[in-house]
Amino acid sequence: MSEIRPGTDGKAVTGMGTARAWSVLAPNPSPMTLDGTNTWVIGEPGSTHVLVVDPGPDDEAHLRRVLGEATAADRRVSQIVLTHGHPDHAAGAARFAELAGAPVGALDPAHRLGSEGFTAGAVLDAGGCTLRVIATPGHTADSLSLLLDADGALLTGDTVLGRGTTVIAHDGSLGDYLRTLDDLRALADVAGLRVLLPGHGPLLSDPAGVLDYYIAHRRERLEQVRAALAAGARTPPEVVAIVYADVDRSLWPAAELSVRAQLDYLGA
Repeated sequence: MSEIRPGTDGKAVTGMGTARAWSVLAPNPSPMTLDGTNTWVIGEPGSTHVLVVDPGPDDEAHLRRVLGEATAADRRVSQIVLTHGHPDHAAGAARFAELAGAPVGALDPAHRLGSEGFTAGAVLDAGGCTLRVIATPGHTADSLSLLLDADGALLTGDTVLGRGTTVIAHDGSLGDYLRTLDDLRALADVAGLRVLLPGHGPLLSDPAGVLDYYIAHRRERLEQVRAALAAGARTPPEVVAIVYADVDRSLWPAAELSVRAQLDYLGA
C-alpha cells in the first residue's frame, strides 16, 4: 500500500491503495482538506466496471483525470457514491455523472442522481467485489463509510482522516460522532479491518489503533472544554483560545465549529 501525494508539478497523481481500491488526488489542498480530496476508484482486478467514491470539487481537469483512470482498459463506471455532501467531496458529482453516464448515490436524497433506492445497509457491486454502505453520522448528518471486505478496508470519507482529527461541521453532531466511533471500533475487530482509506490524507494501516486514538482524543477534548468553562470561558471563541492555544490560529475557525458541537453536547 502507498500514500497518495501531489506530484512535483502540482498535479494529482494516482497511487494504489489496496488490490481493489486506488486513489486520484484532487488539486484542492488546504488546512481543511490536507493534501486534497482523495477520489477513490473501486473494482475487482481485471473487471469491466468500477465504482467511484467522492468525485471531489467541480474541477474539470480532475474529473477528466478520474474518468480516464476509471475507464482505462475498457472499464466503465457503474456507480458514483458520495461519503457526504460537502463541496470538496461532492461539488463535481453532477458533472462527473454526465461524463461517466453513471448514477450518484448518497444518504442525503438532495445529492442523489438516479439512485433513489440508495440506503444505509445497501450492498454495492464494484466489478465483482462488494461494498457495504454504513451510516456514520457525526461529521455531518449524511456521512457514510464503505466496507470493502475483500481488502479488509473501510473508506471513511471525513469520519476518520489520514492526519489529524475530524471537525464536527454545522450539520453534524458530537453525540452521533461518538457513537459512530464506538461502532467503527467494534467493526474493526469484527470485520478484521486492515486499512482505513480516508477522504483526505494518507492511508491508515492500524484501524483499531487509530480509532482508539480518535475516541480518547474526543473524550480528552470534552474534559478540556469542561475545564475551560469552569475557568470562566463563556463563548466558543473564549473556549477555543484556552483549549486550542497550542494550535495554529489559522485553524481556530474550524476548531470553533467543534467547540460549538462540544458545548451543545454538554448542554452548556
